[in-house]
Amino acid sequence: MGLLTELRDSITRVTEGLFSASEPKRIGIYGPPNAGKTTLANRIARDWTGDAVGPESHIPHETRRARRKENVTIERNGRSVTIDVVDTPGVTTKVDYNEFLDHDMEKDDAIRRSREATEGVAEAMHWLREDVDGVIYVLDSSTDPFTQVNTMLIGIIESQDLPVLILANKVDLEDSNIQRIANAFPQHETIPLSALEGDNMDEVYDKIAEYFG
Repeated sequence: MGLLTELRDSITRVTEGLFSASEPKRIGIYGPPNAGKTTLANRIARDWTGDAVGPESHIPHETRRARRKENVTIERNGRSVTIDVVDTPGVTTKVDYNEFLDHDMEKDDAIRRSREATEGVAEAMHWLREDVDGVIYVLDSSTDPFTQVNTMLIGIIESQDLPVLILANKVDLEDSNIQRIANAFPQHETIPLSALEGDNMDEVYDKIAEYFG
């Protein structure tokens, strides 16, 4: 009886392993507000499924809830990886409603948006600590990457031993500085791209297959 039980348990473990290996990995797209996370998420989703993840905007904190595009299969150089793309709200230490007033919003709407954005930051942190299998970290290459938020998030990602791909976005901008991002996080490879223009997406997809496959 004991032998049969052990055999049954062994078969169960193998079966569970097979099924779990086939499940899509949840890859969170993280970074500060306006780094181009949704633009990247939409670029990936459209290239491989034909659908978008969510609306893009120049207004900060447009993404105030995590949005998920499931079963995105990326095929590169004979390697195939299926992921769920999770577009998360931009993480910041403080959301000021005055940011929204600068975009001609009424005060009540600005306060509501700032409250929703603050809740979105908390949701993004929950996903990072509990629900993602890997991270694509997007930074605006025209801005200074040496911030408290970036250092904190990269530290959390590393402490959880999550695979992370750092992308230096917006290389189409004149003041883009890829090396500055590479210098900020030398322990990780930095991949340049323009999610808006689609520049260097082939290398991005190669690295997604390599890191998360």
